[in-house]
Amino acid sequence: MKANYGSEGNMAKAPVHKLGQMIGDFIEKYFESELSEICDEKQMYLDVVGKTRTARRGKKVSWNDIYGNKHDLDFVIERGGTDVTLGTPAALIECAWRRYTKHSKNKAQEIQGAVLPIAEKYKYHKPFLGAILAGFYTEPSVQQLNSCGFETVYFKYQDIVNAFSTVGVDIQYDEQTTDISAEQKVRALKALTNTQYQYVFNKIIELSSVEINTFKNKLKNALDRQILQIIIAPLYGSNLTFDTIDEAITFLDEHNFEYLPENTELMKIFVQVRYSNGDNISGDFINHITATHFLVHIVGV
Repeated sequence: MKANYGSEGNMAKAPVHKLGQMIGDFIEKYFESELSEICDEKQMYLDVVGKTRTARRGKKVSWNDIYGNKHDLDFVIERGGTDVTLGTPAALIECAWRRYTKHSKNKAQEIQGAVLPIAEKYKYHKPFLGAILAGFYTEPSVQQLNSCGFETVYFKYQDIVNAFSTVGVDIQYDEQTTDISAEQKVRALKALTNTQYQYVFNKIIELSSVEINTFKNKLKNALDRQILQIIIAPLYGSNLTFDTIDEAITFLDEHNFEYLPENTELMKIFVQVRYSNGDNISGDFINHITATHFLVHIVGV
């Protein structure tokens, strides 16, 4: 859960910072249980921040992009992963709590910056991309993530406030909240039992049931996907260049495409793998060796 509390006015105050951090950590911790249930069902490995795992160093879930740059993620679901072996990313999911809508677009860009370079590295595996947003987010910031291929769940601030009120805790705060008031809210949160926290989270899930069910179903479909069809299209010929659109159209109108010209050479092999959940993974390859390597790579996940 990555939140920049210090940039939001009085959020730099320690008690208010602590309050926001506790709410964000709560959302992440209890959403983990939702993912764990799915991973147990699908026999996938769930890596989360704070887990001790010999397959990686430290407590962070860090992956390198194609340039060797490290990106820290909140949740990674792996195919073939174990405590001692890194698997292949099947899902990359980020959580983010925001109390104010200002800078929410920057937060969306931060999520993209963490996830998309890893997704690009593993593009031939097409991992599921997810974002769990909590608090206040503008519609454009949510749409920005959706347009980049993310499935999103948005737990609205007032729904979270209402859920906590069912166990007698008022978590509302803003830039005018005093240290004393924030400390009281922090103490109230610390006094809650695990059972009460689970009850609160269940209420939040209930208030966002349509979104969360859609998210979970799409995640399950991505994890369950099966190959439906493989298309291979060898392309022969030579490149032709034209100076104008009219010249190109004239060529297309006058050329006979029913017969393969003599002395043609293989230009590339187009391969597309179509999956049961609607995913398509495509690639252009210079020869049959690289095309075969691609297919072996896909099947091996």
